[in-house]
Amino acid sequence: MKVDLSYVDKSISSEQYLELMESLVNEEKSTGQNQTEAYPNYTKLNAQRMRRIMKTASLSERTIGLLSDITESQHWFVLTESWCGDAANSIPFFIKMETVNPLIKLHFLLRDENLELMDQYLTNGGRSVPKVIATDQAGNHLGDWGPRPLEAQRIYDDWRNSEVRAPYQEIQITLQKWYNQDKGRSLQYEWTNELKSLQSMLKWDRL
Repeated sequence: MKVDLSYVDKSISSEQYLELMESLVNEEKSTGQNQTEAYPNYTKLNAQRMRRIMKTASLSERTIGLLSDITESQHWFVLTESWCGDAANSIPFFIKMETVNPLIKLHFLLRDENLELMDQYLTNGGRSVPKVIATDQAGNHLGDWGPRPLEAQRIYDDWRNSEVRAPYQEIQITLQKWYNQDKGRSLQYEWTNELKSLQSMLKWDRL
């Protein structure tokens, strides 16, 4: 699988994405096609959550070591929307990972404006975000992750498949509690394992 590198030109940087979140809050807007009242509120909550995580989150020594050993340029495409709670809990960790190695470049793309790429990375047939896709400098697929850590996905799937489904607000609260307790550990472990499985392509020196 290969990602068209024209998406690099369509994307925005980590700094620009954080600026976008703040501007949306100030304008009481949201990204995406749905502009009902709830979505700007989700965006505001997510911006607050991201600010907090950016200040408090830390990367494990394992994560830092593995990312430091990358010896060739990589593109990390992040498909997301401002209203997505899972994205708010995950994106700060990817931004911090980008700072570990200058060979890693994050490229943020809004899902609803890039459906052709999104539809190549569906989750159970759905356009779930965030979705992070790593490629080499030529666009060759190296790995992908999302929309949430495996344990959080199990929690969500159990809710979705339940015969008597609780209100969506309840699963949101349950998932947020899980994220608060996990502190990004599962995401880091899963993502570095995803990349590590392609060791021969990444040409890491030590694993």
